[in-house]
Amino acid sequence: MHKSDLIDAVADTADLTKEKAGEVVSAIFDQITSALGNNDSVNLVGFGSFTQRHRSARTGRSPKTGETIQIAASTSVAFKPGKALKDAVN
Repeated sequence: MHKSDLIDAVADTADLTKEKAGEVVSAIFDQITSALGNNDSVNLVGFGSFTQRHRSARTGRSPKTGETIQIAASTSVAFKPGKALKDAVN
């Protein structure tokens, strides 16, 4: 499912125009992004939770040349599905 498919589904389910549903979906994504940017977790009961994960710097190996390289520390986003989502999928 792409973002446009999600907007169409929200518009049909909530009886909204596609423009209004697009604004709603974008607002939700913006709020999740903003919360994660402020190092807050986002918990959607029954669906799951989004959290930041920090990866420390480490050494790796270039697959092309085989030489050792330094991989910088980074931050990424992790998603842990909730029970209701797990049950719906299984």
